[in-house]
Amino acid sequence: MHFLGLAGMPRRYADYPTQFTDFHAFTSVGAFLFGLAQAYFLFFIVLPNIRGGARAAAKPWDGAEGLEWTVPSPAAFHTFETPPVVK
Repeated sequence: MHFLGLAGMPRRYADYPTQFTDFHAFTSVGAFLFGLAQAYFLFFIVLPNIRGGARAAAKPWDGAEGLEWTVPSPAAFHTFETPPVVK
């Protein structure tokens, strides 16, 4: 839409000159893709989080040895009283 304005297309016209047809087709395809991205976000990100599910275990992966797996979730503000030893 920005390029339509730069090319001289006035806003809020129901009928437009044919020189803007390609720009309008491009922006229409972009609007549909944007709508599909919103639908993807709703169905695959928002809805599964609303339904909930079983919580993951405290250490779900075998061999997880980093410092982030040694503290409870959610971590306290002052996690370690003394600096931990890192292997």
